[in-house]
Amino acid sequence: MGHKGRLELGATALLVLKKRYLKKDLTGNPIETPEELFLRVARNVAQPDAMYREDTEKVAETFYEIMSGLEFLPNSPTLMNAGRELQQLAACFVLPVEDSIEGIFESVKQAAIIHQSGGGTGFSFSRLRPRNDVVSTSGGPASGPVSFIRIFNESTEVINQGGFRRGANMAVLHVQHPDVLEFINSKSRQGILTNFNISVGVTDAFMKAVEEDTEYELINPRTGRPVRRLRAREVFQEIVEEAWKTGEPGMLFLDTINAANPTPLLGRIESTNPCGEQPLLPYESCVLGSVNLKRMVLGGDRPSINWQRLGEVVRHAVHFLDNVIDVNRYPLPQ
Repeated sequence: MGHKGRLELGATALLVLKKRYLKKDLTGNPIETPEELFLRVARNVAQPDAMYREDTEKVAETFYEIMSGLEFLPNSPTLMNAGRELQQLAACFVLPVEDSIEGIFESVKQAAIIHQSGGGTGFSFSRLRPRNDVVSTSGGPASGPVSFIRIFNESTEVINQGGFRRGANMAVLHVQHPDVLEFINSKSRQGILTNFNISVGVTDAFMKAVEEDTEYELINPRTGRPVRRLRAREVFQEIVEEAWKTGEPGMLFLDTINAANPTPLLGRIESTNPCGEQPLLPYESCVLGSVNLKRMVLGGDRPSINWQRLGEVVRHAVHFLDNVIDVNRYPLPQ
């Protein structure tokens, strides 16, 4: 690949690159330029094309061009880790949380490994027994999902201090979980669960109960039995009130998501990545990328969209992300 000219990057862009993305020495000083970063990523992600007897140098040239021209950028772990020792390039993961101390803390450990590599995590806490339910080993009361979410949050806080970027999380609790009201209000005070987005997993049946102003059952996930009934409209109002006050919780329409689940035989989707745009099964991950539409506008008296260039960039972006899957090194065997 020939010599590349200097990138046209603003002061803020350079600051973010230095702080988050450029390779650093042991004292924290950058040891690569923005040009070298894009070259490192382009060459690494072009490698799989060798399997199809393609000219990887030519492919790398194209990848460099769309990134350095800020027409397309992949997710942060790809920029940070491609062509480096870690080689963990996926942005988002969903982890299961089983209803046992071993299962819960195994998920805390796995999340810490993912965050250390630059990824984010989503969890469904709906399997955990509710607060004050019985713990068979000790005979004492269970502390419930919300208290365990706090442990995940603190773990993320500790990892964030040494990581590339802030680890993000999504916590989902099913609307039929007995602790749903505590969950809805769990972020009502500032400074609580600061590393988590939270979403209530709702069903078509719940939304119908809201519409018809009827009650619905709360189910203990440990026993599968109903424990009490709530008026659906009051729960919905609580969600709306909290979302108005704090911006959370979100609502995850589980039946709609699973109606479009491409692999239903592998299981039911219960959670999403941290920002909610990608539903995933437990231990699934996703690679993200974004096309900069500002670069697709042709100026002049009557601005228009450069459809031809947009089409080219989208094709290159899909090719790039497809290659990322091939060169990615996952942080967990699962």
